[in-house]
Amino acid sequence: MNNPFQIVNNPKPVPPGAAMVKDPVCHMDVYPPNAAGSHAHNGTTYYFCSKGCVAKFAADPEKYLTPPKPPTAEELTAEYICPMDPEVSQIGPGTCPKCGMALEPKVITLQSGPNPELIDMERRLKVAAVLTLPLLLSMFLPHLSNWVQLALATPVVLWAGYPFFERGWQSIVSRHANMFTLIAIGTGTAYLYSLVATAAPEWIPNAMRGHGGMPAVYFEAAATIVTLVLLGQVLEIRARERTGDAIRALLGLTPKTARVVMDGHEMDMPIENVHKGDLLRVRPGERVPVDGVVKEGTTSVDESMITGEPLPVEKAAGAKVTGGTMNGTGSFVMKAERVGQETLLAQIVRMVGEAQRSRAPIQRVADQVAGIFVPAVVAVSILTFVVWALVGPEPRLTYALVNAVAVLIIACPCALGLATPMAILVGTGRGAEGGVLIRNAEALEAMERIDTLLVDKTGTLTEGKPRVIDYGSLPGVDPMDVLRLAASLEQASEHPLASAIIRAAQERTLHLSKPGIARTFPGEGVVGQADGKHIALGNAALFARLNIDATALQSHEGIWVAIGGKAAGWIQVADALKPTTRAAIEALRRDGLSIVMVTGDRRAAAERIAKDLGITQVEAEVLPVDKSAVVERYQKQGKLVAMAGDGINDAPALAKAQVGIAMGNGTDIAMESASITLVKGDLEGIVRARRLSRAVMRNIRQNLFFAFFYNLLGVPVAAGVLYPVFGLLLSPMLAAAAMTMSSVSVISNSLRLRRVSL
Repeated sequence: MNNPFQIVNNPKPVPPGAAMVKDPVCHMDVYPPNAAGSHAHNGTTYYFCSKGCVAKFAADPEKYLTPPKPPTAEELTAEYICPMDPEVSQIGPGTCPKCGMALEPKVITLQSGPNPELIDMERRLKVAAVLTLPLLLSMFLPHLSNWVQLALATPVVLWAGYPFFERGWQSIVSRHANMFTLIAIGTGTAYLYSLVATAAPEWIPNAMRGHGGMPAVYFEAAATIVTLVLLGQVLEIRARERTGDAIRALLGLTPKTARVVMDGHEMDMPIENVHKGDLLRVRPGERVPVDGVVKEGTTSVDESMITGEPLPVEKAAGAKVTGGTMNGTGSFVMKAERVGQETLLAQIVRMVGEAQRSRAPIQRVADQVAGIFVPAVVAVSILTFVVWALVGPEPRLTYALVNAVAVLIIACPCALGLATPMAILVGTGRGAEGGVLIRNAEALEAMERIDTLLVDKTGTLTEGKPRVIDYGSLPGVDPMDVLRLAASLEQASEHPLASAIIRAAQERTLHLSKPGIARTFPGEGVVGQADGKHIALGNAALFARLNIDATALQSHEGIWVAIGGKAAGWIQVADALKPTTRAAIEALRRDGLSIVMVTGDRRAAAERIAKDLGITQVEAEVLPVDKSAVVERYQKQGKLVAMAGDGINDAPALAKAQVGIAMGNGTDIAMESASITLVKGDLEGIVRARRLSRAVMRNIRQNLFFAFFYNLLGVPVAAGVLYPVFGLLLSPMLAAAAMTMSSVSVISNSLRLRRVSL
């Protein structure tokens, strides 16, 4: 006889006498003598904590007994990518061969520990600052001997500055010149010259000797440069950390456990063990664990983290709820519909991460300029050395070396490399806070220049579900009775329009009666009883079938209602506009956009909505495969096109447009095809996206100006062009300070985007 005590995914049975096992479904501890149920499979008896788990297991035992596949080598180690060059990735940490920056984890998790690069750079900065301070003071206090300066500078340059030399060498080997190329060459040259001047001063020509016949050394310059660059690196990494904090904050909104309802009993279960279809209890003050629909109870939910709306939203049976939102004072039971990586919150996290790692086309321009700029600076540095060595004042070689190093240091293109990524990082984070999720930087840049907006009708301009927009009655009949009796009868119907009529009655707090026997006539309507009266709802064909005189209703559109065999009134059901659509269309039109409605709906319905909104261009009865052709037609006319939609039928057009914009309440396929998703699902999000695009692009241009301004102004000064007229030279230390300030300017300017009003 097989041992009845069995642990899931363990091929060996539990030894006899074991008192506790794991429920194969929810992995809760189970004591077999007190188990809620059991089930035999392949000769083994499995025990469960509840009858709900028994039922799930019995339906598909292998689903819970099949051992999971062992993780691959790639899954065992996190993937790391370069923050400036997202195409560079590897398993495990390291440095980018292109720009020399430390690689970062591709996926940010709550378990992400302290940034090792930041810890390392801060430690190096502290040591460098302590050892560099005496070198700086020696310029004003009694002079330190060259040997003391060597002792102080060596740990700074060779240990604290080691990452810069490593990245500089890597950039030369990979033929991708960057800021570390210049730093390594500049500080390395200054340090090696000073080392020789200290250890073997006889090797230094007399022309390079200073007062007292001793050669000049530049330990303080090399050490100060390393310290200032370390400071810039720490500031930069801290700024990047703040963008990761936004994602970690989103991840922190997901509860760690959910309260599962099974067989009338409730138990707390790890969130990862929740499956689709599970019933979950959400108590007052708790966060909704996953996406789903309310089955029992009423409450109000704070959805501000998803929609930005400060007022709580009332929820009753049938209402959708989103994981991570905060429940109010009511308790309710919900059915899980989307769990794990399928939830809206998980999608938001993923899309924000993808957008922050993407690069705008303007960034490629900056990369190309940097690729030319670095070799050009090296050439200018060499030319500076040659000119000063040939025609400069004595000591010529000293001046030549100092000025050549100053050129290399001040021209470090760190600010140029930061100009675009920092603005994209901060801008996409700000967009997420405002309900605008940007998948890639290309869309963020293109959004500023869009001149034509194609919009789907159903679900984009309208709510995408039928709603009672008008109702009335014939003389002698109360219109409220028409709506109440119609809604009472529709409780027995599954027709799509039934829920709209019932919802309209509930919104007006009408008391609905229990319907009697009802009969449906497909394509015509429904007949039944309510309040003991014979009720009929339908069209002219139904009234003709029942021999009911409908002459008085001929002028009214919608569903006709008869009470007691006589025409009584009408109910008009239609797809209503979203509350914000009209204002959004007006704002976009004032912003200079040409708006075109593109829909598969009937032309009459489309033109009715278009006329109401003042849209003059309508493409109606367009098949899904033809929507992308409409986009292409406008593009061939030279238009820069954005397409907004919410359905599967919009996906091809969303992917074809320069900017695809999906409604957050639409289908997953639409959101995957689009480059921008509007979480709240209304067109006001496009207005916010335009504002954000302009702000980010303006910020990037300002950043590029700061970067080029410092370089274009500083390189000639460092080379000594002002010396013949004004006698002015730029020391390597001042050059390093100016280079660091350019990076600080770019970082500070980018962080201003966090305060952009959307």
